[in-house]
Amino acid sequence: MKKRRIVFLMFLDVIAINLAYILALYIRFEGVLDLSYMKIYLNHIIAITSMKLVVFYLFKLYKSLWEYASIDEMIEVVGASIVANVLIGIYMYLSQAGLPKSIYAMVLILDMALVGGSRFFYRVFRRLKYGIKNESDYKRILIIGAGAAGALVLKELRNHETLHSKPVAFIDDDPKKKGKNINGIPVVGNRNNVLKVCEKYRIDEIIIAMPSAKVEDRKYFLNECKKSNCKTRILPGVYELIDGKVNVTKIRDVQIEDLLGREEVKLNLGELSNFIEGKRVLVTGGGGSIGSELCRQIARFNPKELIILDIYENNAYDIQNELIKRYEDLKLQVIIATVRDKVRIDEVLEKIRPQIIFHAAAHKHVPLMENNPGEAIKNNVFGTLNVVQAADKYNVDKFVLISTDKAVNPTNVMGATKRICEMIIQSYNYISNTDYVAVRFGNVLGSNGSVIPLFKKQIAEGGPVTVTDERIIRFFMTIPEACQLVLQAGAMATGGEIFILDMGEPVKIMDLAKDLIRLSGFQPEVDIPIKITGLRPGEKLFEEILLNEEEMTKTSHNKIYIEEPMEFDNNKLMNHIFKLENAVRSQSSMKIKDVLAEIVPTYRPFKPVSLIEEDIIFTGQKETAVTYD
Repeated sequence: MKKRRIVFLMFLDVIAINLAYILALYIRFEGVLDLSYMKIYLNHIIAITSMKLVVFYLFKLYKSLWEYASIDEMIEVVGASIVANVLIGIYMYLSQAGLPKSIYAMVLILDMALVGGSRFFYRVFRRLKYGIKNESDYKRILIIGAGAAGALVLKELRNHETLHSKPVAFIDDDPKKKGKNINGIPVVGNRNNVLKVCEKYRIDEIIIAMPSAKVEDRKYFLNECKKSNCKTRILPGVYELIDGKVNVTKIRDVQIEDLLGREEVKLNLGELSNFIEGKRVLVTGGGGSIGSELCRQIARFNPKELIILDIYENNAYDIQNELIKRYEDLKLQVIIATVRDKVRIDEVLEKIRPQIIFHAAAHKHVPLMENNPGEAIKNNVFGTLNVVQAADKYNVDKFVLISTDKAVNPTNVMGATKRICEMIIQSYNYISNTDYVAVRFGNVLGSNGSVIPLFKKQIAEGGPVTVTDERIIRFFMTIPEACQLVLQAGAMATGGEIFILDMGEPVKIMDLAKDLIRLSGFQPEVDIPIKITGLRPGEKLFEEILLNEEEMTKTSHNKIYIEEPMEFDNNKLMNHIFKLENAVRSQSSMKIKDVLAEIVPTYRPFKPVSLIEEDIIFTGQKETAVTYD
C-alpha cells in the first residue's frame, strides 16, 4: 500500500513537471507553442524529470501524509521546487540548451502550484466531504483556548474524521480575539460565557486547550464546564507534554487532579541529585502505586543501582520493563521477596548493601486490615522491623518510611500499625548509625484501591456511585507529587524526623463523586445515582496529619513540615512488640487490638455500638468529629 502510494505520487509529479514546462512555453509565447523551444525541452525531458523526482524524494515529499497536508508540507514543496529548478537551470546552461530565462521563473511558480496542489487536493476533497456529512453523526465541540494549542486541536479534529467531532466555536479570555475566526471557527466569548455558548451552539463536548495556563485559570474553566453537563476533555499542561507536540492522543478525559488544581511541585534538583546520584537505592514494595512511582523518580537522578523488592512478581515485572525501556543506562535489579521473611531480608541486604532504603511495602486497605489485624501486623509492623534491623546491621546511610495520616490518633488497625512503624524508626534512630525518618501524607489520587478508580468504574457501569458518608472529607495529592516530596524530605533528613507533607485543602468525597459524574457528561442523581453506604469499620469522617501541631516546624521546602522527633525507649518498645507477637499467635482480634492500644495510647478501636457525633465548626480541616463510648 505504501509503495503504491509513492508510485502514484511520482506519477502525478511526472505529469505536473512536464505540464509546467508546456504551460510556461505556452504563456511565454502568448498562446503559441514554439516548436524549436519545444524540441529543446523534449531532448532533455528525461534528465529534467529524473532530476526533479530525485530532489523531491530527497526532500521527503513522498513520505508526508498528504491527507494531513498543511503549511509544513507546502514549505517542503516550495523548498524542493526551488532547489530542483536551480539544478535544472545549471544543467541546461552546461548543456548549452537555450531556453529563455523567463521560462525557468515561470516553471518554478508552476511547479509549486501543480506539485503542491496535487498534495492539497485530497485534503480539500476531505474537507468538502466532511462539510456535507449529516450533522447528527457528529459531536459538536467547543474549544476553550483560541491560542496555538487550540488551533492545533482544531486541526487534529478535522484531520481525524473517525472521531466524528465537529468544532463549532472557540472561547478565549483575550478580548482582541472575540469575533475573530480561526480557520473558519468563530471565537464567541470568554470565561463568563461558557454556559450560554454551550446552550446556544448545542455543544456536546468541551475540550480545554490551555496547556500553559495558570492552575487557577484551568480550574475555573473546569468548574464552569461541570455546570454545563457536557462531556469535558483536556489537553495536558506543558510539563506533561514532554515532546511539545499536540495530537488527538494527548487530549484526555479530565482527571480529578485537574479539578483540584494543585500546583506542580518545585524540587531542589541539586539536593536530590546529591542525595541519590551514584548511590545504591532499595525500594521495598517497589511494584505498588507509591513504590513504582518512587522508582520512576529515583531513576531520573542516576543512581548507581536501583533495587526493586516486591512479593508480587507481576507488579515488579511491569515497572522493570518500563524503566528498562525509558532508562537504557540504568543498572536495575528486581528481587522477589516478602518483608515478613527476616532471614530473606537479611540475606538481600547483606548481598546488595544499599545506601538508601525507601520502605513502601505495607498493607494499606483500612476495612480489610480491620478484619485481618494479624496480617496487618505481620506485614506492617514485623515487616518494617525486619527491614529496619537489617538496615542497622548493614550500615545503610538513610532509611525512609512511607507513613500515612491514618497513623495520627488512629481509629483503625492499619493506622495503629503504621504509628508503631513510626515509633520503631524513631527508637532505632537513637541507637543506630543509620538515619531513620518517616514521611507522612494522606490519600493519593489513582493509587491501587483508592476511591477515584472505584468511582470511575462505577460511573462506567451506570452507577450507583457509593459514598460511605456525605460528610466525609479527605486530603489528596497526586502520586508523582507525593513521591517527589518523599524524595525531597529524604534528602533533607538528618534522622528521627517525621516529615509532614502539605496536602492542601480538604475535599468532600461527596463533591468528588459529583464532580466525576459531571465531568463524565452525566448528571448526579439523574443519570448516575449516588448511594450512601455508611462508615466502614475503622473509618474516620476526617483525617488528621499531625500528632502535635505546636511542635510542627517549617523546612526549606514550602510543602514539607517536620514534627519534632520523639524519644522512645527501644527496649520497652521491643517488649511491647514481643507482646504483640504473642497476641498475633493467639489469633484473637480483641487481644491484638488491646495490645495495639497499649502500644499506641491514642489508638481508639472502632466500636460502632454507640456512635456519638460531636458537632464542630468547620475550620478548613475538620467538619465532624466522631467519638465512641
